[in-house]
Amino acid sequence: MCGRFTLSLEPGDLQEELGLGAMPADLRPRYNIAPTQPVAVVVDGGSRDVAMYHWGLVPGWAKDVSMGSRMINARSETLAEKPSFRQAFAHRRCLIPANGFYEWDKKGSKKEPYFIHLASGKPFMFAGLWETWHGPDGSVLNSCTIITCAANALVGRLHERMPVILPRDQQTGWLTPGIHLSDLQALLAPFSAGEMAMYPVRPVVNNPANDSPECLARA
Repeated sequence: MCGRFTLSLEPGDLQEELGLGAMPADLRPRYNIAPTQPVAVVVDGGSRDVAMYHWGLVPGWAKDVSMGSRMINARSETLAEKPSFRQAFAHRRCLIPANGFYEWDKKGSKKEPYFIHLASGKPFMFAGLWETWHGPDGSVLNSCTIITCAANALVGRLHERMPVILPRDQQTGWLTPGIHLSDLQALLAPFSAGEMAMYPVRPVVNNPANDSPECLARA
C-alpha cells in the first residue's frame, strides 16, 4: 500500500526535474504527506500543470467526503471492476509527484519505519486516479487515489504491495484519453527493485503531525 509519502523538493527544482508546467502557489516541500491532506497532481499530459487535490478518492456519487479516507489506494488488478474506480480508470487518470514513500517493518508489536526512494535520488510519478465531487452546499472537491501493485523484491521485504511508479516514457500514455484499458493495465507493474533503495528512519515519522526534514533522518 502507500499511506505516507514525501515531496521534499523546492517547487522550482521539482518543475525542472519532472518537466512540469505551472505550479500552485501553495506548494511547498513536504516530508510526511498523509491521507486527507492536499497533494500535488498532474491531470493534463500536454501542459503537465500541477494542481492540489485531496488525497482520498471521493466518487461523484458519494454521499459525503468521509468516503475518501477509505480510498487512499486503489488495487491495480481490480480497477476495471470496482464501481468506485472503474469510471476514473477509464476517463480520469493522473500522476502524483513524489520523491519517496514510507513503509513499516512489523516486528511483533513494534513497527520500524523505512524510507523508500529511487537509488538516483530523483523525484518520480505515482500512477493515480482522480474525481470531482459536488457537495449539497455547492462546494466542489477534487480528490485522488494512488494505485498499488504487487511489491518488487525490495519493497516486498516490508509489505506485499507498493505504489505504482511510472517511468517518464509511460507517463504520457497513462494520461492520454482513449487508450484501451488493457494497454493501461500493462503499465501498472512493479518498478525495478534494482533502481530503488531504502533505509530505516526514526519513529518521528509515525505521527503525521511531524512534517520536517527530521522525518528523513536515518535511524
